[in-house]
Amino acid sequence: MSDRLALASDFLEQCRQLIDRQLECSIQDGAASPRLDDAMRYSVLGGGKRIRPALCLAAAQALGSDQASALAPACALELIHAYSLVHDDLPAMDDDDLRRGRPTVHIAFDEATAILAGDALQTLAFSLLCEAPELSDGQRMAMIRTLARASGHQGMVGGQAIDLESVGQQRTIDQLETMHRHKTGALIEASVRLGALTANGVTEPQLVSLSRFARALGLAFQVQDDLLDIEGDTEVIGKRQGSDAAREKPTYPSLLGTSGAREHLSKLLSQAHQALNGFGEEADTLRAMADYVVERSH
Repeated sequence: MSDRLALASDFLEQCRQLIDRQLECSIQDGAASPRLDDAMRYSVLGGGKRIRPALCLAAAQALGSDQASALAPACALELIHAYSLVHDDLPAMDDDDLRRGRPTVHIAFDEATAILAGDALQTLAFSLLCEAPELSDGQRMAMIRTLARASGHQGMVGGQAIDLESVGQQRTIDQLETMHRHKTGALIEASVRLGALTANGVTEPQLVSLSRFARALGLAFQVQDDLLDIEGDTEVIGKRQGSDAAREKPTYPSLLGTSGAREHLSKLLSQAHQALNGFGEEADTLRAMADYVVERSH
């Protein structure tokens, strides 16, 4: 394992422990329904790499911000991500029965509970941002605006709508990238941006560079996901291998071929690293995270 991959793996494990403790406390705080509480905990605390919270914390680190100020936005990002997975897995959407090596939420509980759990996770995310004591009013507003745009019809939800419309359809590489810039990339870009917004005095050029990094990384994440769908093992990736092909979804390998997809992945990784050229060693964790995204096996 390279030094960068070791750095990313250690950082992800630290983030996972930190974020999981905070999320468990947040979900337990005042739940009205024990069954809903159980479903929320099942969907959020049942594994996951915590890449989005880690990117948030790494971006804060790159700008010299303290970890405490980035904790609330990092948790909010994971809650939005978890809600999206719960809803994506529903019968009316992707109709998946396996997530992170376990039955999906609507299988483990029921469809109505899964819908409500996703709804509750989404609103809890914005509640955490509103109440974060380490952030100023201006920071809270900027983060709420950023996360809302990234997760709504202009971002993740819009991308999922395009994805559903694309099943069985022929798509160009430009159309595919438009879909994934919304469905996957928007929340990854928001992860980096929310981390940057914790820093006092963050400049517009810094935000532009970090956004360029995150846009390239978001697409790289999806290319690797597509490759894992055809080459990965169900036991390792935690979901049905070949599920995208079975649903006739357009993917990078289906449009570019496996070797072409790998070449595109390498190009995107290079773009991500180039975007961080203006940063010093304080951004090494972000660089390591980029390498991890394209090397991961699940």
